[in-house]
Amino acid sequence: MPTRRERVWQYITEHLGKYPDGITTITIADALGIARPNVSKELNDLVRTGKLAKTRTRPVRYMTAAQVVHRADHQDVVQVQDNNAGTILTKHQKDQRDPLGGFNRMIGRDTSLKNQIEQAKAALLYPPHGLNVLLTGPTGAGKTFFATAMNQFAVANQLITTSQLTILNCADYAHTPEGVMRRLFGSANGQEAGLLQVADGGMLLLNEVHRLPPAAQEMLFYFIEHGTYSRIGEQQRKRQATVRIVCATTESPESTQLQEFVRRIPITIQIPGFSQRTMRERLQLLQTLLTIEANRIDRNIQVDEDVVKALIGGISFGNIAQLKSAVQLVCARAFLDGMDKQGDEIAITFDKLPQEIQAGVSRIANNRNALTELTRLVDATMVVHPDGTTGAESQDSYELPYNLYEIIGHKAAVLKEEGLDQEAINNFIKTDINVHMKTYYREADLEQRSDRSLQDLVDQEFIDLTREIKQHLEPQVDYSLGNNFVYAMSLHLSLFAKRVQTGKSLRTVSSNLITMVKENRRELQLARQIKQLLEKHFHFPVPRSEVYYLAALLISLKEDSRTGTVGVVVAAHGSSTASSMVQVVQQLLDVNNVVAFDMGLDMSPAAAFTGITRAVQRVDQGNGVLLLVDMGSLATFSRKLTTETGIEVRTINMVTTAMVLEAARKTALVGTDLDTIYGELREFRGYFRGNDEAGRPLIKKMQAVVDATDTRPRALLSICSSGEGTAQKIRRLLEEQLANQGVQDVDVLPVSVVGLQAKLATITAKYNVIGATGVVKPPLDRPFISLENLLQGDAAQFIAQVTQDDCQLSAQHTAINQSPKLTMEVLQEYLTKYFTFINADKLTPVLWEYCQQYTEPIVLDNTQRMSIIMHLAGALERTLTTSPLAVDPATLAASQKVQAATWKQVHRATAWLADKINVRLASAEEYYIVQLLIKQS
Repeated sequence: MPTRRERVWQYITEHLGKYPDGITTITIADALGIARPNVSKELNDLVRTGKLAKTRTRPVRYMTAAQVVHRADHQDVVQVQDNNAGTILTKHQKDQRDPLGGFNRMIGRDTSLKNQIEQAKAALLYPPHGLNVLLTGPTGAGKTFFATAMNQFAVANQLITTSQLTILNCADYAHTPEGVMRRLFGSANGQEAGLLQVADGGMLLLNEVHRLPPAAQEMLFYFIEHGTYSRIGEQQRKRQATVRIVCATTESPESTQLQEFVRRIPITIQIPGFSQRTMRERLQLLQTLLTIEANRIDRNIQVDEDVVKALIGGISFGNIAQLKSAVQLVCARAFLDGMDKQGDEIAITFDKLPQEIQAGVSRIANNRNALTELTRLVDATMVVHPDGTTGAESQDSYELPYNLYEIIGHKAAVLKEEGLDQEAINNFIKTDINVHMKTYYREADLEQRSDRSLQDLVDQEFIDLTREIKQHLEPQVDYSLGNNFVYAMSLHLSLFAKRVQTGKSLRTVSSNLITMVKENRRELQLARQIKQLLEKHFHFPVPRSEVYYLAALLISLKEDSRTGTVGVVVAAHGSSTASSMVQVVQQLLDVNNVVAFDMGLDMSPAAAFTGITRAVQRVDQGNGVLLLVDMGSLATFSRKLTTETGIEVRTINMVTTAMVLEAARKTALVGTDLDTIYGELREFRGYFRGNDEAGRPLIKKMQAVVDATDTRPRALLSICSSGEGTAQKIRRLLEEQLANQGVQDVDVLPVSVVGLQAKLATITAKYNVIGATGVVKPPLDRPFISLENLLQGDAAQFIAQVTQDDCQLSAQHTAINQSPKLTMEVLQEYLTKYFTFINADKLTPVLWEYCQQYTEPIVLDNTQRMSIIMHLAGALERTLTTSPLAVDPATLAASQKVQAATWKQVHRATAWLADKINVRLASAEEYYIVQLLIKQS
């Protein structure tokens, strides 16, 4: 049985004599009973093969080469006889004879692409064999089209002998280095010719060249420099080829991935994205793409002004290639709607556009200048006619791999034979078109849905700010700052804002994190830039500690491998509860360390344990596994899992999607250890949603702090006996808390209890004192926290309260915890952290017992005991480092005379201490202990 094309060709050869001016599509369609679009397709294929020519008239008429030769007027014939070659040349082939080749048909050749074309021509004409070229530009900008035009120019000017452009997409082999090397250079074992041999005498285009594996890059660079290469498996580079190399990439020329390419390839040509084209060019590109579709369906296409705005304004991620896909698919829908109508025209109206494309109108409306220019250029109604000359020049991911109109026509004919009416046929086929539409908008839709999912967790403000940061950093990094960066940074900023707003302390920067960051100085520098951007945006200081976490995020994105992260298993009752949570997380963050286990309601605990065990083993990467569960027996598995698998497992109950997301972010992007993540997730209460408890936006609240009417610098007082030892340690503690909570406009002033009243007058004249802490409460109407409560964990709350613009605090002491065990533990932890030259483990119980040497009338409560011990620790460290405090001899003598009773007890206690630890305190140190006891009494 003859094919459809054979039937069409047979009809033409038998009946064309009846039509000296050419035969029309409708004539053949009616005669053979074939759908008109299908006939049009076959006729155009016959034109491309050179068997037919066609006119520019309406309707289009088709004729043989002989008819073209005898035709009086050749001007209206698209394709003409080539007397030298004896075949009919297509316009594409004619352009190759044109010295300008494909450049002559390029939109923007005299404007946005003028310099690029001149660069390309100079590279191609450079003696003796031209210069290799690196094409850069965003996805879908037309790099392959430009390379095709370069090839046509080279053929037209007889610069190359192989006319066919050879193309290799390096991204297809990104994970198979041996495969791409065999494809490019050939294989000795299989006697397989590589593309260098195929392209000998011509041009080779390497798309996405930055994805070429390092080994293949080395071999390519050797070929570029020496013109010789070897097949895989050969020992010597004896093979020769003359090939003009064109490399194309979406990476920036400044990227380290392209450093070697930029160094070895002398010409770099930047292809502008769709948004960088002039508005006139964008409109011309749209008209050209519509003309391609008009040729495919052999009808006029009418579009109204809003459709033009929607199509041009809707381009976001795919540039010209995305526009091509959108045009083809909306034309397909319009073609379907017009199948049952007479006439040679289909209409595309705004109300029939998919919502994804309709949204383009609002996007372009946000750019007033662009909207004004486009309105000036476009008519209320634009009609595009088939011209028989415009066709798709190159394939890309947005070019449909089939003739959609042929499919529509064929399905319509089949459904009609089944007895369906036109409305039913349209509804049926529209479903198919919608499926195609969703397929080709999947990438954009995924990004939009991901943004919507992210907006469910954090405010749009943080997402927008992150995108600004991303734009600032991208030219400076050599790794991808994709969606992972947007999601992770947005969530990080949200949590940071929430901590600032609620007054909860940020994490202490671990020594491991500091070490890691210091080994990555570039990321540390970038993190400092982010800090500046955040301070500019929020109008309040960002803590120094935040820089380390920002740097850690960048370091994690830089790493090619994420091995060694903590695994996460989400287990929940229900057929898809856990899977749904994990799906959302994987949509937002590209992670490979999170798996789901769905426990059916009728599943036994034993079966659930077996399934979770397998999940734990599968996700473990050597650093343990976090098990997030919903309820019931699942919460009891961690100890048994650790026993049976040897893998450390920590379980957290009452899992939510936000908790899974935070677990994935912490494990995959920051790389902290299992216990740290476990501890932080137990305190996790969701992401920040923009307002404080009073409903005020965070930004306004922070601005209110900055804009306070008191222009004096704010200060906190750290009070101890001397103003040097304990006060300095307290100062460090307070400064850490201030930094953690994003407050950097508050000074911490160490003050001695000696002469405190007089010093306060000087301090308050210069500073706005907002609170105090230490061994005694100063005579100020300001919030005060005792040293004991400060060290037992209330520091974060205290800092949050005193730095609020509307704080109304009681100046009273909070209740004192009388537990000696708790106080000793806190003391030991504090002494370990802030004192270098003493052994806190051994010294804490000794100093505690030292306080018990005092007798009535001196009675020390826990607060006073802690003050004395802190001073003693500082005194011992100063003694060991030979830097004791000094006191004026006259002051010392007066004190010993006036305060003799207190001095007697201090002498006895310090003598006891000297016997215990063999260290004798100086008289000046005893003086300050005396003053401390008197002030506290």
